[in-house]
Amino acid sequence: MRSFFFLSPTACQSCPEYQKQALLQFKSSILAITTPSIFNSSDVSQLLQSWNSSSDCYGWVEVECNDSPNSTLRVVITGLYLDALFTHLSPQPRVESSMLAPIFHIRSLEELSISDNNIQGEIPGVGFANLSNLVLLYMEGNNLSGPIPPHLFHLPLLRDIYLRDNSLTGQLPADIGNLTSLQRLSSQIAPNPSLFGLSLKSYGLVAEVPKWISTLTSLYFLDLNKNKLQGAFPQWFLEMRLLQVLILSDNELTGQVPTTIPIETIFLGFAGNKLSRGFPPFNFTNLSKLQHFELQDNNLTSELPNFLSQISTLQVLNLWNNHFQGLIPKSICNLSNLRILDVSNNYLTREIPKEFGNLVGMINERPPNSPSPNLYTIGIYFSSILASQENQLSPKLRDLIVNWKKSKQGISTDKLNMYTFLDLSNNQLFGQIPASLGALKALKLLNISCNKLSGKILVSFGDLENIETIDLSHNNLSGQIPDGGQMGTMILYPNYFANNSGLCCIEIHLPCPKDDGLPLPPPPPQIKKKKSWFLWEGVWIGYRVGLLLATGFMVLIGYFTLPPPSNCRHPPHRPIGGRGRN
Repeated sequence: MRSFFFLSPTACQSCPEYQKQALLQFKSSILAITTPSIFNSSDVSQLLQSWNSSSDCYGWVEVECNDSPNSTLRVVITGLYLDALFTHLSPQPRVESSMLAPIFHIRSLEELSISDNNIQGEIPGVGFANLSNLVLLYMEGNNLSGPIPPHLFHLPLLRDIYLRDNSLTGQLPADIGNLTSLQRLSSQIAPNPSLFGLSLKSYGLVAEVPKWISTLTSLYFLDLNKNKLQGAFPQWFLEMRLLQVLILSDNELTGQVPTTIPIETIFLGFAGNKLSRGFPPFNFTNLSKLQHFELQDNNLTSELPNFLSQISTLQVLNLWNNHFQGLIPKSICNLSNLRILDVSNNYLTREIPKEFGNLVGMINERPPNSPSPNLYTIGIYFSSILASQENQLSPKLRDLIVNWKKSKQGISTDKLNMYTFLDLSNNQLFGQIPASLGALKALKLLNISCNKLSGKILVSFGDLENIETIDLSHNNLSGQIPDGGQMGTMILYPNYFANNSGLCCIEIHLPCPKDDGLPLPPPPPQIKKKKSWFLWEGVWIGYRVGLLLATGFMVLIGYFTLPPPSNCRHPPHRPIGGRGRN
């Protein structure tokens, strides 16, 4: 039961007569089911006492009025707050849902709250169809039965629906997909158990993952992305044996990385939650079909576990913006199908493993016309299956967010077979760049910026024929930047090499000493000892003036450029359980 607090609607002057009569008719229905002695001694008597024919409804209790957009009406009723009319009556009178009929004549209603009134019978869908301006509907704690009428899901402005604690049956109507404004849905009924796919993305789901989902035994695709789901990952997911796509990203789930994952899972998304601590002990060999694993933007700590290498089918592993520490395990390099690895914005240390050269998926380019693996066609696959179902609820895989050319961008999942990424940026890696990175010829993006790497840039980077962006900025690299092959294109973007004090290249306005093309200065002339002091003074003044003029001219033409400020950021020290992003 909720409590409401309202200010007197002083803006009302006189509500329409037909709306006033509708409320008086509703009051008469209440009087008809209660005896006068019971009515006069109850809260409902005090509540409805102000409802009378001699006063304007703008002053009635629990009635809210507002200015009408209709120029012919000054004010209209926009809110009715009639919760718990019979709380103190025992037994409570039986309120048939048909008694709500007069209310359906008030088409200007935006908020209707009739919870905890022992209303019985089915929800009058035809009546609710008249309330096209309805935004908030509260009908919790009654005794409503039967299915939820589809009429509710055709109200264009409906944002919040609370139907919990009733006796509703049936399935959630497929028409729920029409509610583009829906933010909160509180109901205890489930969709058709024969559904193949269910998407409740951005539906305002709160509290724990709804238990009724466990009844959908035929489910292949489940997207609960962008809600406010809380608590731990339910154990019953392990029983959903057919589930292949599970997306719970951008919620408020807590605890460790879930291990009760259906063994058929191909796509697994837990990004943007409050998962903390490290990976629990788990035999990932059971997930023999997993291809896409998203855990970015959580509060995960400890070291990267070696057992991730057990998922031999893995193609996308996204772990950025966590608190992982320690070294990058060499065993990850045994994932021969891995095409996208993002461990940026963590606290990883030590050297980059030379075993990265074993990542076959980053070496061999996929032919343009080759068939895509299941991961990249799964959205199309489910759409084709669900198109034949009456209860399809818009399945669609979320885009992959990557750091592409200095900004976060989304890449459609059905196009991921065209891309190969390796992002190790914003960590604490040191040592030299391993020569094996030069063998990853399928790479389109290589980002190792914002670390403590030293030594020279590999000449073999020029052989990365598919590379489109290579970010080496904010390290301790030195020497000449190679300009052969694809590196000849990269040097056109000085930001990719910024804040490496030892690098040089004419294209970034830091010419190397041996290639600056400037003649050696002539030896100083022999000066006779008896030159006057005045001549020495003139030479010194002329030298200083000339040096200043030359330097100013070189700055003016852009010969010298200041390095850009550092934009390296490590993930904030969020408290365990803190929200990563909104």
